[in-house]
Amino acid sequence: MSELPRVEIDGLAYEYEDVPGAGAPLLFLHEGLGSVGLWRGFHRRVAEATGRRAVAYSRLGHGFSDLPPAKRTIRFAHEEAATVVPALVEALDLGEPVLVGHSDGGSIALLAAAALPVSGLVVLAPHVLVEEIGLRAIEEAKRAFESGDLARRMARHHREAEVCFRNWNDVWLDPAFRDWDLRPELAGITCPVLGIQGDADPYGTAVHVEAVRDGARGTTDLLLLHGGHAPHLERPALVDAAVAGWLRDR
Repeated sequence: MSELPRVEIDGLAYEYEDVPGAGAPLLFLHEGLGSVGLWRGFHRRVAEATGRRAVAYSRLGHGFSDLPPAKRTIRFAHEEAATVVPALVEALDLGEPVLVGHSDGGSIALLAAAALPVSGLVVLAPHVLVEEIGLRAIEEAKRAFESGDLARRMARHHREAEVCFRNWNDVWLDPAFRDWDLRPELAGITCPVLGIQGDADPYGTAVHVEAVRDGARGTTDLLLLHGGHAPHLERPALVDAAVAGWLRDR
């Protein structure tokens, strides 16, 4: 069981970690199978490098937050951005934070930044639309969960690995999700953006961060590097320095 503090939103408890600091706080939004713990300390490293307050939380069904009351829908990113993110900002007194999102968390961060007053936005391997390459990787993850050791490995990090996995995998493989596309909503983003994408990411190509650059109205800087879907874990020194350097001007 997690020993992290919990914050209640609409009667449900979310675990979170709050690293103290000054300036505009950072709010970290994790990937599709992630949690506070699975950032592997990235939020703490950025907080140390910048002196900023950093908050990371686990969505419902992730880590040791409460389980979701219902199965997730294809509108999950919109729902999280419209309800949970602003509620967390208010409950934890985050003001106008910089949102830092990875993968599905990057998608949620994009939607939240289009609707909320924020100071900046960092997205690592975000999803903006559905690509066939990503669907193939998600199908492979399903095989790894059902026939490999992914379920066992996930059980170390999540209260209910089955709930966590199905709420991610089933949505992405739902035929109705193929038309999911955030590009029409990117024009609502007026804050500065840093987009980071690996060139060997099995879940998506540079089309996603390029769509953010082309669609957002704020200044967008792109960092395209060699690596896969988790640049902050695969290239930590480079990504930590890039994010900290970008934040110094924000």
